[in-house]
Amino acid sequence: MCLYKQLIKNPIAASLSNHLNNYPTPINLSYLWGFGSLAGVALAVQLFTGIFLAMHYTPEVSLAFISVEHIMRDVVGGFGLRYIHANGASMFFIVVYIHMFRGLYYGSYFQPRSELWYSGVVLFLLMMATAFMGYVLPWGQMSFWGATVITNLFSAVPFIGDDIVQILWGGFSVDNPTLNRFFSLHYLMPFVIAALAITHLILLHNDGSNNPLGIDSTVDRISFLPYFYVKDLFGACIFALLFSFFVIYAPNYMGHPDNYIEANPMVTPAHIVPEWYFLPFYAILRTIPDKLGGVVLMVLAIVILLFLPNLDNSYTRSNYFKPFHCLVFWFFVSDSILLGWVGQEVVETPFLELSQIITPFYFIYFIVLLPFISNLEKILIDQLYKN
Repeated sequence: MCLYKQLIKNPIAASLSNHLNNYPTPINLSYLWGFGSLAGVALAVQLFTGIFLAMHYTPEVSLAFISVEHIMRDVVGGFGLRYIHANGASMFFIVVYIHMFRGLYYGSYFQPRSELWYSGVVLFLLMMATAFMGYVLPWGQMSFWGATVITNLFSAVPFIGDDIVQILWGGFSVDNPTLNRFFSLHYLMPFVIAALAITHLILLHNDGSNNPLGIDSTVDRISFLPYFYVKDLFGACIFALLFSFFVIYAPNYMGHPDNYIEANPMVTPAHIVPEWYFLPFYAILRTIPDKLGGVVLMVLAIVILLFLPNLDNSYTRSNYFKPFHCLVFWFFVSDSILLGWVGQEVVETPFLELSQIITPFYFIYFIVLLPFISNLEKILIDQLYKN
């Protein structure tokens, strides 16, 4: 007890205690609020396994695929580390997507939390870039051709596109310099993400947590310890069970079989697809036949999230009190899932036409429906108060 009192007197320890233990938390938070901490757990798992995998990986085109096989076959526990890292990326994105949809549903982007929302969107962009570079490292067929297709998209940038592509490649094609660049950045970026995640947490504790009712209150709050520690621990146990199932029983379920074939620049796979967590944006990219138009549309699909605080003008934050918003939100979720399904299919009839039908709704939701419904609900509420 004396040691605890001495630690609390230390300003750093006192600050950590205030953030981790005594943080005043709304009493009505559901289990959906635990996905933020689960994202932190997933990031820690990726950092830990990634550091050990990097000790045995060789970023050289003639040895990269072999070094991955060496990790799987010869390194003690190597197959476990690789399966945890590969499936951990998918689990990380599952957690983050649920975390983001929860934020959309309960209006976590409203003031005073708009800066918190902006930092989350930037985190998401960095995650996508890091995951893409990691997908290239095993140097399988899908790794090589995925890198070729995606990096070649930068050539659509007017005037400087070809120069950007050559800088990314380090030459005139995806080769050894490309692999070295991607390995270096893939190793560095998680630490940048970790630093930004800490900033995200500081912003959260500065502005306070949102809650299912979307009401700011300084009264109905309790200490984070022990109540929400127990809640988050329960969620972490369920997450660990699901994660373990995939690692032990279905380690290759979320991967692509072509990536177990060594990269061959002379043989193009029948159908090039990215990892599942990129599929909705990949479907949007393929909607427009023009390369520049597709790239612009794909970038807008992510960047538009930054404008959410300005697009939604509702009086109330949570969709719990907004039936029109709630209905449209679930249509948007269904649309996003459909985009993911279409993104894995071959670019042919009827999948191309289907993507051209469902992609506009993605943007209509943000640009038209959110502002229209929020303004309509404001008019109805104003009329109600006048009467």
